Amino acid sequence: MGPLHGVKVVEFAALGPAPMGAMILADLGAEVVRIERKRAAGVPTASELFDPRLDILNRSRRVVSLDLKKPEGLGAAPRLVAGADILIEGFRPGVMERLGLGPAPMLDANPRLVYGRMTGWGQTGPLAQAAGHDITYLALSGALHSIGAPEKPTVPLNLIADCGGGAMLLVVGVLAALTEARTSGRGQVVDAAMTDGAALLMTMIHTFKAMGQWQPERGTNLLDGGAHFYDTYRCADGKFLAIGPIEPQFYREFLQRIGLDDPAYNEQWDRTRWPELKTRLADHLATRTRNAWCELMEGTDACVAPVLDMDEAPAHPHNRARRTFIEVDGVVQAAPAPRFSRSVPDAPRPPTPGEAGESVLADWGFTPAEIDALRISGAV
Repeated sequence: MGPLHGVKVVEFAALGPAPMGAMILADLGAEVVRIERKRAAGVPTASELFDPRLDILNRSRRVVSLDLKKPEGLGAAPRLVAGADILIEGFRPGVMERLGLGPAPMLDANPRLVYGRMTGWGQTGPLAQAAGHDITYLALSGALHSIGAPEKPTVPLNLIADCGGGAMLLVVGVLAALTEARTSGRGQVVDAAMTDGAALLMTMIHTFKAMGQWQPERGTNLLDGGAHFYDTYRCADGKFLAIGPIEPQFYREFLQRIGLDDPAYNEQWDRTRWPELKTRLADHLATRTRNAWCELMEGTDACVAPVLDMDEAPAHPHNRARRTFIEVDGVVQAAPAPRFSRSVPDAPRPPTPGEAGESVLADWGFTPAEIDALRISGAV
């Protein structure tokens, strides 16, 4: 049933990290209802444009479409929120307030409500009303500058600001506030900003900088590809190998297993030699295929792994043994994480955008007469 069994969440459909945060809560057993705005006539829905099963971020939720421009639809939303423990929204500051669904009226109606707000810049500050995306939030946090080759920063997908600094920190925030509410009896607003989260994820790098162990130039440091023993290398078949034997004993095992008996490599921490040693190591690792090197080192303390693509990763023996990837209705995706010894979550359910919203409303306390009125008005 999952450790969050019994927790009820209302998610106002948005883009990016807000739905991922709601997905994680649903994965862990919460009952999540996603409120989608009813589309205008002639405007295709996402499910009409592509197979809804492919929208993995929407898995394991129930859906109700409400026309928030109609008073009947707008009135139904607070009724749902009144029965929830957590509300999640991902709009620019002020949008929910203009709808009459901001924190003040929602907390008045439900004093124990945790109101989770997911934005890029945060609810306050001079950029709060500006548009942006993962790359801009990442840039302002100081993280993007440190990632990539010396020539220019590299975009690390949308993993850091959207997913890590956004969705993950949103989940931490709302669950922390939920824990506190169960003691105090009072809810509160959680202001989760991707810029704040991305900055927080840089804490270890700020530690290195404070200790004088991090240089501002990209590609010159331990964890940014500067060290010859912490990087990726092209193999004879064009595929890549990731190596990371930082500790001396792991470094020695790595050198022994690849057959590199060269005194120059004994000075592991001589930064002045890193560029030269990296070039020579690249030449050495290019003499065999990726799989040949893995046969020698994978699973040992040499700290080596193949760089797998998105088709290869689900087939790797370790991922298969742990069921890191699963199929839901024929679609390959990551399994819920982390793992629990006792309160094991149910398997994820495929997205259900075509579900009748009336059944959701009935389960959340709406009477048949109220549902009929919403249907007649076109609000649901």
